[in-house]
Amino acid sequence: MPKKKFYENQAKTIIENMVARKMEGYYCPDKESAKAKVMELIGDGEKLVTYGGSVTLDEIGIKEEVVKAGHNLLVRENCTTDEEKAQCFAKQVTADVYMMSTNAITLDGELVNVDGAGNRVACLIYGPKDVIVVAGMNKVVTNVEEGINRVKTAAAPPNTVRLSCKTPCAVTGRCGDCLNNTICCHTVITRASRIPGRIKVILVGEELGY
Repeated sequence: MPKKKFYENQAKTIIENMVARKMEGYYCPDKESAKAKVMELIGDGEKLVTYGGSVTLDEIGIKEEVVKAGHNLLVRENCTTDEEKAQCFAKQVTADVYMMSTNAITLDGELVNVDGAGNRVACLIYGPKDVIVVAGMNKVVTNVEEGINRVKTAAAPPNTVRLSCKTPCAVTGRCGDCLNNTICCHTVITRASRIPGRIKVILVGEELGY
């Protein structure tokens, strides 16, 4: 199919540009091959694996696969009190593997993320030994500015509905540049990995997540 070939060609460009940024890039044509690639990157031996909130990870079914493989999956949804959430985050930053998606990725290989609490971008930046980012090709943008705009128009509005947030975009579907109850608190642009190969990005030839 022409679209699949387009995705493959576009992913090749992004992956080549990520080399200079000291990030590893991979292309998988579908969810199943992406799930297999994640497991390959996690590797053998029992690992402490955790994740940031991500519809994409749920869609590829990777959490169940991690548990099935015998790894220790830190399930953040099991933490309900403030104390439990704080303890969970303390464990997350020492994890062997942190899984997440990204709000956008530029053709030049930069990751664009806008976060609410900041725990997701915090672990992307520092802490876990390895970070595995899974992103559908629907998240590819031309540049950082377009990536931030994508968050406002395509990512945050459906996410606020999913999370039952009381924000203008949850009601109108359009960014209201709000401050009250906003989930857009921290904007992080990852232009390079300080540690070569720590950040591994799997681009998937399907539309995944928001």
